[in-house]
Amino acid sequence: MAESTDALDAVLELEGAIAVAVIDHGSGLVLAERSAGPFDMELAAAVTTEVVKAKLRAIEHLRLDDRIEDILVTLGSQYHLVRLSEREDLEGVFHYLVLDRSVGNLALARRALATLDAGFSLRVLTTISGGLS
Repeated sequence: MAESTDALDAVLELEGAIAVAVIDHGSGLVLAERSAGPFDMELAAAVTTEVVKAKLRAIEHLRLDDRIEDILVTLGSQYHLVRLSEREDLEGVFHYLVLDRSVGNLALARRALATLDAGFSLRVLTTISGGLS
């Protein structure tokens, strides 16, 4: 698996990428992030965590035997793309990408987040922080 910073940097190389992060949807904690400029990822993570939790509750209440692959929020100038991790070792984690709508490509963004999910490692973060609580 790629180093966590390398995996995030690869997503940030997408045309139009503004910011990318890996977030724990239980707590809203940003586990790793990269941005191409100023972007308040802590606030975005907190708000987006509530969106993810609400959608997970809706699926549960509707008794749907299904899972969230991704969530797209389309703004006037940006796309906010959320992809829940499919990996058991990253359960409770989602990947979050903010993309400039005028130049970004959603298909490539979805593919990049899937690649991030496959290649991201929390081991590097655990080693650096002494363990995640």
